[in-house]
Amino acid sequence: MTDDPTPPQNPRRGLGARRKQRIDDLAATSGGTATLTVAEAGTIEDTGGVGLIGSAWRRLRRDPVFLTGLTITTLFVLLAILSPWLAPHDPAKWLLSDQISQQSNPVPGPQPGFPLGGDSKGRDLLSRLLVGSQQTLMVGVLATVGGLTGGLILGTIAGAFGGWVDSLVMRIVDVMLSIPSLLLAVSISALATNPSQWTVIIAVGTVQIPIFARLLRGSMLAQRSKDHVLAARALGVKQSAIVLRHMLPNSLGPVIVQSTLVLATAIIDAAALSFLGLGNPDDSKPEWGQMLGSAQNLFNSYPHLAFYPAACIIVVALGFTLMGESLREALDPKSRR
Repeated sequence: MTDDPTPPQNPRRGLGARRKQRIDDLAATSGGTATLTVAEAGTIEDTGGVGLIGSAWRRLRRDPVFLTGLTITTLFVLLAILSPWLAPHDPAKWLLSDQISQQSNPVPGPQPGFPLGGDSKGRDLLSRLLVGSQQTLMVGVLATVGGLTGGLILGTIAGAFGGWVDSLVMRIVDVMLSIPSLLLAVSISALATNPSQWTVIIAVGTVQIPIFARLLRGSMLAQRSKDHVLAARALGVKQSAIVLRHMLPNSLGPVIVQSTLVLATAIIDAAALSFLGLGNPDDSKPEWGQMLGSAQNLFNSYPHLAFYPAACIIVVALGFTLMGESLREALDPKSRR
């Protein structure tokens, strides 16, 4: 009996070789190759990571709602900044007063050099609208910053300490939220013996405090159970450092987005207070709400005096609202489109 020097072949191995040969033949007939080297098979294209801000910007730059709001807001800010140089006339001078007749022509109409005409005192309406945008922007921004600062203080205290401190702060916030915002702003403004622009800023800013405080407090409470906060506590990091370095910076995102929406509300509330006569009584420094209030006696005969400042308030508030809503949807994982 002779020994066969050829070892028996594995039927599975032979089947795999035939399959590989068939794939190679098909790839050759299609003009390609199915053979990959180990280096090629293990190579992955490095596209880089995308953070939350980058991912949000990719969606926002294709969002027509956000782009519309951003365009309106940008134009408003530019007009407000450049209004002293863009205004064709001094908004406080009675340049058309010689044309005013109490019976036949109480309001000068459009004419060369005065495309929108004048107001009831003969002042250029276009110049007052342009300069009034600066006053409106300043009141809205300062009121929002004041409300944001107060809300950050209360929200940080409530979210950092918890317990009875949280309960006390939130009950104060609940009382403020139970009063309608405009009614609360009117009540605060009425306490001033000499109404001024700062009266409006303080009143509107105070109304915005509970909105920011409640939002920040919720974000801070969510951060207390995060892994990085628990790790910092386990390492013995001081409570103040945990709050200021770990919890607060990671809780500011929703608050900053909310500030764009609050800015629109602040502009409307400030205009309402000025309309009611609780703002700056000096009409030599025009403001849209003040212009709207001074036009109410002539609305039946000259509605354009109220239409122009009202349209400016509506368009600007719409711009901030569209931009803020788009930002919130882009940054909130639950509402991303």
